[in-house]
Amino acid sequence: MNTAMYLAYDFPLLSAFWAMLWFFLWILWFILLFRIIVDIFRDDAMSGWAKAGWLVFVIVLPFLGVFVYVIARGKNMGRREVAQARAQQEAFDSYVRETAGGHLSSADELTKLSRLKESGHITEDEFQRAKQLIFTDYGPAGARKQPESATPSTGS
Repeated sequence: MNTAMYLAYDFPLLSAFWAMLWFFLWILWFILLFRIIVDIFRDDAMSGWAKAGWLVFVIVLPFLGVFVYVIARGKNMGRREVAQARAQQEAFDSYVRETAGGHLSSADELTKLSRLKESGHITEDEFQRAKQLIFTDYGPAGARKQPESATPSTGS
C-alpha cells in the first residue's frame, strides 16, 4: 500500500474553495444570530423574563440556542418582520400625508367610510349621512372646496 492519499488541502484551488465555504457559513451564522436577537426584542407577545431567558440561551450556548430558537419560534419570525415593516411603511405614509398637506381626496374618505361600515362600526344611516357630507365638502373634481372665509374678496 504505497499509494498516496490526497486530501482536499493538497489541491490549492480546492483549499481556497473550502476556506471560502467555511467563511461564508460563518458569516451566515452571525447574520442569523443577530436576526434572532433582534426578533427576541421585537416580539411584544413575549414577557421580559422569556426574552431574557432566550437571550441568555442564545448567547451562552450560541449554536444550540440559535437552532432551538429557529425550531421553536422560527415560524413567526417572518410574520413579525413583515408586521414591523408594514407599521414602518404606514408611519412613513402618514408622515408624508401630514407633511404634504394632510388632505385626503374624496375617494380616500369614501374608502375609509366604507371600511367602517363593513366592519360594523357605523350603521347604514350614519354611512349615508357621512357620505352626503363628503359630497358636499368636495366639488365635482374631487378636490376639497375652500371655506367661504378663505376665498379672496373683491371688495370695492
